Amino acid sequence: MSGKMRLAIRNLLAVLVMGAVGAPAADQQPAPLSEAGQKLVEKYSAQLKALQAEIAKSVPAVDGRKKEAFFEARKAEKAAEAAFNAAQQQLGKVGAAQALVAHAKGKWIGGAEKGIAAAQEALKKARTEAEREAAQKDLANWQQNKEDGLKALKEREEALAAAKREESRWLRERDAAEKALAEAKARVMKAVENLGQTAFLSSDKLDSRLVKFEVLYEATPQGLAGFAQQGAEQAALVEQLLADDELMKRMALADGAAGGNYGRAMEIYTAIQKASPQAKEGVLERLALAVALEHAVPIRQSNPAEQANAPATVDPIKRYLAYEKAYTDGELDPAFKTLSVWELRFVVDGDEPDEVAAWGREMLRNYRPDIILDPDMAWRYVNAVRTDVRYGSQNVKFDRPSLQNYQNIIMNGGVCGRRAFFGRFILRSFGIPTTARPQKGHGALIHWTPAGWVPCLGGGWGSGWTKTRYNGDLDFLAATQVRAAGEAALLQVKRAQWIGDVTGEKRVFGFSCGEPGLWYGVSLYRQKALIEAAKTKSLAAVGSHLGEANESDETRATAVVKATVTDADKKAVVGVNGVITIPAAACGGVQPMKSFLGGLQAFCGGGFNCQVDVSTAGKYRLTARVVTVRDGGKTQVTVNNAKDAVELAIPYTCGKWEQTEPVEVTLVQGRNTLAFSKAASGFTLKDITLTPVK
Repeated sequence: MSGKMRLAIRNLLAVLVMGAVGAPAADQQPAPLSEAGQKLVEKYSAQLKALQAEIAKSVPAVDGRKKEAFFEARKAEKAAEAAFNAAQQQLGKVGAAQALVAHAKGKWIGGAEKGIAAAQEALKKARTEAEREAAQKDLANWQQNKEDGLKALKEREEALAAAKREESRWLRERDAAEKALAEAKARVMKAVENLGQTAFLSSDKLDSRLVKFEVLYEATPQGLAGFAQQGAEQAALVEQLLADDELMKRMALADGAAGGNYGRAMEIYTAIQKASPQAKEGVLERLALAVALEHAVPIRQSNPAEQANAPATVDPIKRYLAYEKAYTDGELDPAFKTLSVWELRFVVDGDEPDEVAAWGREMLRNYRPDIILDPDMAWRYVNAVRTDVRYGSQNVKFDRPSLQNYQNIIMNGGVCGRRAFFGRFILRSFGIPTTARPQKGHGALIHWTPAGWVPCLGGGWGSGWTKTRYNGDLDFLAATQVRAAGEAALLQVKRAQWIGDVTGEKRVFGFSCGEPGLWYGVSLYRQKALIEAAKTKSLAAVGSHLGEANESDETRATAVVKATVTDADKKAVVGVNGVITIPAAACGGVQPMKSFLGGLQAFCGGGFNCQVDVSTAGKYRLTARVVTVRDGGKTQVTVNNAKDAVELAIPYTCGKWEQTEPVEVTLVQGRNTLAFSKAASGFTLKDITLTPVK
């Protein structure tokens, strides 16, 4: 038999061995295997089978009748849930009918009446036959529209009356279904308790074998061998991992290596710890592990369009080092140091280049420091969407190829998706975990706070889904809540899942992911019981009304955290050369806030003015130190209510401090009033400088 034939047969046998264990969740393309690699497959397959057999012998037997009772209770719960949803849907007909009546009265008929009034006014003002004909045609259309609305209103009021007649019955049916559902839920929880596995799931006796099984199962023997066959260093990394029970356990608790690529994760983790001595303990060690797990599958990098030669994927070592530097420089949120490995994965998974994340921090520190200082953690950082990412797609066509996507978004705005993208970006930039939470026809986000995860810019919990293994947002929420209950609680859930893998069950990490088998079912209901015991509260959504709308100009321009202004803050400074510096806090009509440069700065969302005393009359060059995130346009500067104004251009600074180009103004001796008109876009002001023209 030829060598090639022997290799082909070994490959087939390896596949059959892996199939006997059960299909792992790894999402990877196995590398072609050499002879040495195939021997490693056989080695890892043997370890996997041996562990499976050992664990299976140690798992307590489940009474057949109790197991059947659990599945029957689960089936009854699903039926009760369907009945409740149907009853709720029936009751919803009343609200739907009320909404249709309100629409007919308001938008339809009310809109038609406004159209009629406008057409009648146009008819009065018509001066030509063509204008009269157009107005009469418009009037006739609006009158017909009103007739149609009145007809629809009558039909809708009849439908509402019919629904109201059924409302009391539907309420009774809904209440009965709700009661039946509560009873069904209680029965299934009792059935899980009767399985008698709580003590077993609370024990760590099998942990070392379970976590090693998980690594081999998720990585697959072929996947591990494909990595290990690359060389002695890679093979040693796999052996090092498989010998380290604690590290494997921490990886498994953090939901494992992306794509099941544990070899690559170990390679990244080791490289990070070689690159930085600080990556071996505390939050920075957790950060290193989070990067290693999350970047085990490369993450595509989003580069400016004109940077054709930029890296296609994020460099995990540089990603770690960038966050390490930001942390040690004090640029990240104070809560960053408390985050777990699992939470940190939702910080380091961004597609932005590291320098763009650094830009995001610098931009917000310069432009809107009040948002960084917001004590409301639900809105801290992400408030920048509310204040500065305008809703609408009309300006997206002005995106610049020289700018990265997130820089373009804050400059030109966008609809729900772009707004949520920017919200997640700015949260990650400051070290706050976040992930996408789309819902039907809308993009939103969820993010971590010390009090729990919160939905933002969309509906509340239950409105959407995630792109995680948990799928539904309620299942993702449950995963966060059981983690918040402590590692002992989390381990009970994980052990049940791991045993489900040993017994070959389909992986079901949430009720939205499909129908669970015995052990995955136990994991979900045990998780539910632990969350209830911890009395965990779910946070209400914030910014639901802003998912597809703008705040008012006034609200956007108002400081989130207002600064107290003293007389000293307002005092102008005169240099030895006669140069006068007027602090932003001396201006009226602005929003003063603390500045990371020291002292105060101000956001200028409208017109403003300031007064300055000069000892020498004459011409002065006026400049302003400003920050903008979009084209600022121009402001007209009027001195002492003069008839003519001078035009001061507000430059696009891309979030950095810059001086405007100087303009010349004439001041009188004594007090002068400088008035600045509203610019096209708001900007941040640090100070105004007046330099004598000699």
